[in-house]
Amino acid sequence: MKRYFVILALILICQAGNSQTMNQLFNEFSKIEQINHVKIGNITMKLASLFTETMGVNGIEVLEFGSCNSDVKQRFEKAIKELKDPDFETMVTSNEKGSRTKVMVRIEKDMIREMVVLTTGNSNALVRIKGKIKPSDIEKVMKDHGNGC
Repeated sequence: MKRYFVILALILICQAGNSQTMNQLFNEFSKIEQINHVKIGNITMKLASLFTETMGVNGIEVLEFGSCNSDVKQRFEKAIKELKDPDFETMVTSNEKGSRTKVMVRIEKDMIREMVVLTTGNSNALVRIKGKIKPSDIEKVMKDHGNGC
């Protein structure tokens, strides 16, 4: 019986060792030269708030894999499968026409502090939105732009 607990503990440790957090995922792929990396920081978002409603967003980071070779894309897909971040929960998952999209959120005190959109398939991409976003603002955006426009 004792041996079974040791084996179970080793399996759990191995699984945890392979998993990756959201920050590790962004750090790993933002360093690759083939990936287009765009980061809009706090100052730029404050400037944008003068002209449009930013809904509490204070930073956006985008990694686009369009010009990457297939090896990098496969590593990305594997990393997403191994992604295990206890701070994030899945909000929406979509599979259609060879493309998979997953929206994950990190919530603190009833506010969305971070939203990450992970897309694999024909056009791999990672989008991270940080701020203090009210869930009602997300609902409003989805209602206003739910038809894809």
